Amino acid sequence: MLRRFSFLLGLVLLASMPAKAQLNLGNRVQVFGGFSYMRVDNSPSFNSAGWEFSGEYKPASWIGGVADFSGDYGSNTSIHTFLFGPQVSWPARVSPFAHILIGGAHASSFGVGSTGFAAAIGGGIDTSIAPSISWRIIQGDYLPAHFFGATRNNARISTGIVIHF
Repeated sequence: MLRRFSFLLGLVLLASMPAKAQLNLGNRVQVFGGFSYMRVDNSPSFNSAGWEFSGEYKPASWIGGVADFSGDYGSNTSIHTFLFGPQVSWPARVSPFAHILIGGAHASSFGVGSTGFAAAIGGGIDTSIAPSISWRIIQGDYLPAHFFGATRNNARISTGIVIHF
């Protein structure tokens, strides 16, 4: 499955290389920072809040590679994620996007920690508010993470500012 996904991602990236006329050379890099809210699947489930930071490099105006990091904090518990993967977007003043990110998560509760596989499947909407600044109105992710011997089916929403370089 991972080989097929890697092969398809490689084909998409190669296909986008000749389309240099479609590149928006002024906005190849995007940095997002903002507030994160996570519903943590546990027994009992609980809410946590924190931050999210991501960077995206766009070889074409509609596709990019994302590195996403977050930290969410609840009562005596913290969860940090580090995720990477492709993101597709519709380049416009109001720009919807979708991504599939994979990586890991580290949870710490009452001084005991566990690290395991995590993924984020989701998307959101950005809207331009200045020439190089957008507001990420919402980003929503289904975020399964495996730690402390079980898979947690978490949900995360975020909002914040996107700076384009």
